[in-house]
Amino acid sequence: MNSLVLLLICIAILACGYIFYGGWLCKQWGVGESKEPTPAHALEDGVDYVPAKAPVLMGHHFSSIAGAGPITGPIGAAMFGWLPVTLWVLIGGIFFGGVHDFGALFASVRHKGQSIGEVISANMSRRAKRLFIIFSYLTLILVVAAFASIVASTFGAVVDESGAIDVAASGTQASVAMVSILFILIAIVFGFCVYRRNVPMSIASVIGVIAIVVIMAVGMNFHPIYLTTKTWMIIVGIYIAIASVTPVWILLQPRDYLSSFLLYAMMAVALVGIIVSHAPMGGADGLPMVTSFAVDNGNGMQYMFPVLFTTVACGAISGFHSLVSSGTTSKQLDKETDAKPIAYGGMLLECVLAVITVCAINFAYKYNAANPDTALTGATAIFGGGIAQMYAAFGPGVVKILRTLLVLTYSAFCLTSLDTATRLARFMFQEFWLEPGQTPKDITEGWKKVMVNPYFATILTVVLGVILGMTGYGKIWGLFGAANQLLAGIGLLAVATWLGNAGKNNKMFLAPMAFMIVVTICSLCLTVKNQIGLITAGTADWGAYAQSILGVLLIILAVVLVIEGIQTLTGKNKKAA
Repeated sequence: MNSLVLLLICIAILACGYIFYGGWLCKQWGVGESKEPTPAHALEDGVDYVPAKAPVLMGHHFSSIAGAGPITGPIGAAMFGWLPVTLWVLIGGIFFGGVHDFGALFASVRHKGQSIGEVISANMSRRAKRLFIIFSYLTLILVVAAFASIVASTFGAVVDESGAIDVAASGTQASVAMVSILFILIAIVFGFCVYRRNVPMSIASVIGVIAIVVIMAVGMNFHPIYLTTKTWMIIVGIYIAIASVTPVWILLQPRDYLSSFLLYAMMAVALVGIIVSHAPMGGADGLPMVTSFAVDNGNGMQYMFPVLFTTVACGAISGFHSLVSSGTTSKQLDKETDAKPIAYGGMLLECVLAVITVCAINFAYKYNAANPDTALTGATAIFGGGIAQMYAAFGPGVVKILRTLLVLTYSAFCLTSLDTATRLARFMFQEFWLEPGQTPKDITEGWKKVMVNPYFATILTVVLGVILGMTGYGKIWGLFGAANQLLAGIGLLAVATWLGNAGKNNKMFLAPMAFMIVVTICSLCLTVKNQIGLITAGTADWGAYAQSILGVLLIILAVVLVIEGIQTLTGKNKKAA
């Protein structure tokens, strides 16, 4: 199949899903029927609860959920072929991920903008809420560690054998760091102009886009800051600590809104590249349509079930999305009817990015077959290099510039997701200590006042994340795929119980919920089995022991929460909605 035909078919299917299935969900749930103001208005505090116009909030939400996920997921699952990946992206996005993200946002809006943990507390039990928050918080710590490490390594200069910085070999890293710093500064100025000087959004957006072009040109030609990865790790930690407690209108809203233009531009560049090159998928040197159900990728045998469904996460369904929807997006939603385009539409737009990534992998495969000495390896190189190769007919200069710009964009996504993950972890930590219906402002004395303090929660989160990022988060990263999809299964379960208690149709959640939990448990069982094999063979380090123990605990967590959910859904443990 031609790559252009594949992309157009996928876009058409996703558009139909948005119009017909998304519209049906709105009718089934009663979206927009409430006469009450959204939490962004009812609880407006100028820090976390701040109403945002739909385009601005879409920018935040899309930038936060996209990150690197819809890029790294398809690349990791490409070993099974482009057809299985594409089918899962389409089916998963429309019937799994879109329902999950939309449902989580809607449920949070109807629960005062609080997280899925509070939805579980109100509709299942306090014990289930605490188990969920512990699990979510630890998962977010792992996300903070991973993305902080990715950002720091993207910024970090190359160090030679003597330990000195190799300036000549570190131009790209310094350029990415410079652009990222300038990007933060223009975001702050943008937020000040829009929210304090009432500059019209249209005018501010045009100026903001021009500013992005300018800082990218400046960063590519002037980048005097050369620091080691370790130094950048500390700087990034300080930045996210400040950013996660700063009022959203100062940095989070404007930076994510402006970041979304980078994302849209990158997708446009890829779309034009696919149109111009329209190369066939697969072939002798391209990405195969289907390989095999079981593939040995050098790290042991990988099975299409469940590996495909835990690897392609953000492009189909991801538990992290429910934390974003119910953590930051719900606190900024201006109107309830904005939930569909932002949450359901944002998920399907991410599916488009995942399909674009599949096309980019195909080009990367063709390039690697023709140029084995300079093969594209790693997610950043495969994605950026694959899209850049679509423009190979325009000369090597164009290809080089595009690769650099795409790496810059990829880094911006990671920094956005990192900032959001830190703020979400702070919310989770604070909510753990609250009783049903309480907010941090209700705790005025005692040790709980310290625990719900936003600064304490933030500092603890950042310290734990940075330490893990600097000491080898990769040892337990193998669990992230399953943990993230378990989070998705529990998110689906939580919204289903609330809708059931509220007398609304929740049947569209049941099959996706059951499938994701089965996928998760199967994946965790395989992981534990493999790690125990390493331990018994005497070739294991501490990571194998950690993955085995955590894997067993996650299986137990899944079983406990599923039992409570089933009891609630069948009326044996029903609470008032």
